[in-house]
Amino acid sequence: MPDVGDLVTARLDVSPADGTTAAVLVVTLPDGSILTPVVTGTETGAVWTAPVVYTMAGLWRLSWTVTGTGASVQHEVVSVAPAPPVTGTGRVYATTTQLAEYLGAAAPLDAVRLLTDASRALDDALKTARYTVDVDGLPTEPAVAAAFAEAVCAIVQWWDETGDPVGADGGWDSVSAGPVSLSRGSGSATAAPIAGGQLPPRAWAALQRVPGFHLTWWVGSGW
Repeated sequence: MPDVGDLVTARLDVSPADGTTAAVLVVTLPDGSILTPVVTGTETGAVWTAPVVYTMAGLWRLSWTVTGTGASVQHEVVSVAPAPPVTGTGRVYATTTQLAEYLGAAAPLDAVRLLTDASRALDDALKTARYTVDVDGLPTEPAVAAAFAEAVCAIVQWWDETGDPVGADGGWDSVSAGPVSLSRGSGSATAAPIAGGQLPPRAWAALQRVPGFHLTWWVGSGW
């Protein structure tokens, strides 16, 4: 599958073909705009080529129209992938370098997407949290920022180990971690709800290491 930015040579083989054969290429972009690349053919009209630069992600349609001997219309749909990102968008609490250091191994090729998803999942778990942020919504307290980075790396590792971001059990009711305070309800003490599932124990432990942290769990129907 080509990526955004790739330059390819579109090719059409025509048979039968002779000196009367001619071909044109119309390219329809994902946004509906049209390109008509310059087409070059052999003297016999058997092979036709045209350069195409994929400038956006999505489905591209390449439509060849052949006239003369071998007259026909042929369509090809090409799926173009976005250029692989090296940084996330929105609030992302850890870098790929931090993830690699946490894992003690090379970061996966989809690390940016995983860290972005994990950061959103952490946001879901901390909807009632209170902490100081900058204009981008990132924590300004160094201890909180470090804990969030470790937590999202732990979430990514959890997803890799379990293949399941949902989890099975657990919950918490009230927590404070230095400048962070949050509350939610019931379950066991093994994990906390996150994105419809659970906050992995290692992610939760990262939050617990924030100076001044203390935690009260629900156990069954009591504290």
